[in-house]
Amino acid sequence: MTILWEGVLVKDLIDASKIPEGTNTVIFRAYDGYSTSFPLSYILDQNVLMASKMNGVELPPERGFPFQLVAEDKFGYKWIKWITEIEFSSNSSFEGYWESRGYSNSGNLNEDFRSN
Repeated sequence: MTILWEGVLVKDLIDASKIPEGTNTVIFRAYDGYSTSFPLSYILDQNVLMASKMNGVELPPERGFPFQLVAEDKFGYKWIKWITEIEFSSNSSFEGYWESRGYSNSGNLNEDFRSN
């Protein structure tokens, strides 16, 4: 399936924000308590999107309204839905929902998702 995602680049949000000194991790939190994180360097170097639309239509609740993260080179558990908060952190070891249950913190498609 091909989906046209529309939204805002996370790096644009970060560029418009005051990043606390020592920040190396960006934590995303969701309405349902889910969380995941990415290295700040990854967010700044990639086209990670906070999507609000798919194929020209506002995201429906089951697809993650108000925002779903789109990180094309990551496994699906890193594509957090229902984003309500973005946190800057100096904790590069932060583990979100699946990561704290043994999934890879990087979520890279070319790696085993079950190991850190």
